[in-house]
Amino acid sequence: MPPSPNRSAPLLESDALAAGYAGTAVCGSLTVRLDGGECLALIGANGTGKSTLIRTLSGRQAPVAGSVRLNGRPVAEGSLAYRRAVAAVPDEDAFFPSLTTGEHLLMTARGHQVPDPDAAVGHELEFFALAGRRHALPDELSSGQRRRLLLASAFIRPFSLMVLDEPEQRLDHGMRGRLAERIRERVDAGAAVLMATHDARFLAAAADRCVLVGDETVEVAPGQAAGMMSA
Repeated sequence: MPPSPNRSAPLLESDALAAGYAGTAVCGSLTVRLDGGECLALIGANGTGKSTLIRTLSGRQAPVAGSVRLNGRPVAEGSLAYRRAVAAVPDEDAFFPSLTTGEHLLMTARGHQVPDPDAAVGHELEFFALAGRRHALPDELSSGQRRRLLLASAFIRPFSLMVLDEPEQRLDHGMRGRLAERIRERVDAGAAVLMATHDARFLAAAADRCVLVGDETVEVAPGQAAGMMSA
């Protein structure tokens, strides 16, 4: 199970956080808090720094300035507490080349002590339309199937915080809708979700709050954000 959070602190919190490379920020700094039961979306044009910011918020990249905390403590990606609390789907594929689709999911389920891991694997294979590819190796999967496997690997395990970098990419319209519903189910059950997205419909269906990333990084209302993305 995920660690018990420090109830006096937000689940995830940043203070004047600047994300970038070689000491240079790529976007405006961000001060924000994210509690359980919320989905926060990062939006903005290509190249504005969404992926860099989401990597920094989730502890995969060191900040240029400012701070980010998980359950009141500095984010430490390699720590046991972090690995128990955070499920992440990055913008790039990452697999063990010799493990099949089903074996990837079973390893994740067992590693996180999921009750009845075989049943959990079956559920995720069905939900993400991968049942027919259970015995396929990663290089035998299509681009969309690999994306769905990454998502299944995140949803099969317990988490307090889910981090998704453009989760809608390579998914068809129907699967995007189902994924948005799945996100809302986990948020309504008390988890927090941090995501970056380019899809206005997906944003409107999944997010409670939005941050526009750019030279100034500011929070905007979801309705306003969806309108900006559709324009």
